[in-house]
Amino acid sequence: MGFGFLWPPAWRSNIIAGSDFPKGRMVVQRRMKNRWISALLWLAAVCALAGAIAAYWLQRPLDLRRSTASLDLSIPAGVSARQIAQQLHEAGVQSPGWWLYGWLRLSGQSRRIQAGSYEIEPGTTPQQLLDKLVRGEQALRRVTLVEGWNYRQVLQALKSADQLDWDLPEAALAQPAELMHALGLPAAHPEGRFFPDTYLYPKRQKASILLRQAAAAMQRQLEQAWAQRAPNLPLKTPEEALILASVVEKETGASADRTLVAAVFINRLRLGMRLQTDPTVIYGLGPAFDGNLRKRDLLTDTPYNSYTRAGLPPTPIAMPGLDSLRATLQPAASQALYFVARGDGSSQFSATLDEHNRAVRRYILAR
Repeated sequence: MGFGFLWPPAWRSNIIAGSDFPKGRMVVQRRMKNRWISALLWLAAVCALAGAIAAYWLQRPLDLRRSTASLDLSIPAGVSARQIAQQLHEAGVQSPGWWLYGWLRLSGQSRRIQAGSYEIEPGTTPQQLLDKLVRGEQALRRVTLVEGWNYRQVLQALKSADQLDWDLPEAALAQPAELMHALGLPAAHPEGRFFPDTYLYPKRQKASILLRQAAAAMQRQLEQAWAQRAPNLPLKTPEEALILASVVEKETGASADRTLVAAVFINRLRLGMRLQTDPTVIYGLGPAFDGNLRKRDLLTDTPYNSYTRAGLPPTPIAMPGLDSLRATLQPAASQALYFVARGDGSSQFSATLDEHNRAVRRYILAR
């Protein structure tokens, strides 16, 4: 029994002719597949083009507002990738903010960017800049505090330091106690409180911050040297060691003589002799000293005149370096009580006054 009467005539003829209905469905599926392939190919091409553009942009120098000078970039702590992108744009990077934001997010390193003050140099590529921000390579300046300087010389050096903000009262130059109060440091006098060294600082850092760092460094070095001091020294406190180290610093012309100079002063303190050292007299004269030390200066009594007064000066007279701190607390084994400059930077040391007078005639009077 046939069932042809159940199918429409057109379908019945197609089935009889070889089933063209499935073939039509396959054609539709093939067309849809081709369209998907085309879309994927277009998408891949667009992605490849975007990747090529991004790779090209990452290796090209950034377009800066000022092409001949570096740009300052300040990134506060705790900012988001969007805020960092805004900071870049405001600093003078000419790329759109949305493009910079997308770059930071896609890099996967935006959370690793460190806060600080940076410089964007002409010719810097986006990838180089990102590497710099992630490594925290801030735009640092440097200032050197020299062994033997007094605190006024330190302040003048900081006032003229590049990109260091002076935030101390002008009275600090003339009134020592005012400086210590402004810094929040416990000592009454700033002399000798700052460790001589080369200090790095970010642009626009405050001078007070650097001074506190130098004060902390001096305290740390003094404590370490005091902990390693030789036994039976006539120095009761680290403060006394700091004062004597400043004298050793100013009296040392040759580093090889440093521990011997310290030994002379240690021996004199043990015997109750006066130190009789010119740098203390000069410091006591202050601005009145004209560069020529006279006999009347040696006889003019001041709290710092070690010819007229026994013991140590009331404060340090300069910034001692680490070598002077160590020499003071680990002096040479010597009986010397005198020394005189030979004229070549070194000194002649003597244990008796007769030996010393002969050395004076040889090295001073003969000249």
